[in-house]
Amino acid sequence: MSDTRIPLAGVIGSPVAHSRSPALHGYWLKRYGLQGYYIPMDIAQADLAEALQTLPKLGFVGVNVTIPHKESVLQLADTVTDRAALIGAANTLIFRQDGKIHADNTDGSGFVANLRQNAPMWAPASGPAAVLGAGGAARAVIAALIEIGAPEIRVANRTRARAEALRADFGAKVVVHDWVQAAGMLEDCATVVNTTSLGMTGKPQMKLSLDALSPKAVVNDLVYTPLRTHFLDLAEVQGATVVDGLGMLLHQAAPGFERWFGLRPDVDEDTRQAVLKA
Repeated sequence: MSDTRIPLAGVIGSPVAHSRSPALHGYWLKRYGLQGYYIPMDIAQADLAEALQTLPKLGFVGVNVTIPHKESVLQLADTVTDRAALIGAANTLIFRQDGKIHADNTDGSGFVANLRQNAPMWAPASGPAAVLGAGGAARAVIAALIEIGAPEIRVANRTRARAEALRADFGAKVVVHDWVQAAGMLEDCATVVNTTSLGMTGKPQMKLSLDALSPKAVVNDLVYTPLRTHFLDLAEVQGATVVDGLGMLLHQAAPGFERWFGLRPDVDEDTRQAVLKA
């Protein structure tokens, strides 16, 4: 018998029962015949620090992080990547052999990889981007758009002060628009992204006129329940290329899986179908 410890990983948050990550990582482990387990763990905020000290001792090599812990883990990590620090949140923790906790954020790279895979003609540097919302997902998307050369990023949020905070953190490329005037900011945009929960199952619909939307635009909704939102349907009617949010979930998971289990998984249609059926 081998005395090598079987690597454990998982997702921590509260709640986590809804997470698709266990189905995704479980599929990859089985597909590639790798030893390991990926476990959902509902951990209360008050128990977070103790959990992060204990999990490595139990054989965990890392975890994904979801609400409400994505900001808190930055204060508990020993090292934080520049992009996680800029975004102000981490979604991936690596427990190193020296006992250190390394925090990263792969949401932005997942966002970009999703659009590149599903809208190959996407040219983010060819025109402004419009981002609806100003939460953690918006921060990841904005950081990624700046990195890949979007010339201007127009942001609208129901609470304008949160959008103004993004301009303060990310600089002059961010231009803030009032939420009630968000329809006007779509004109000549190459990229449009909904980072809000509007349109999600159980939430109100996104009520935004897309009359100003260019048919050359690529429109992405980070919501993936339902897979096709009303927002994407309206964008498609305008002639735009539409991309759902499931691909971002799949792509953001791949770097963590590689670090924990030693193999870079393919994000393909088989992966997508496995998660949809879970």
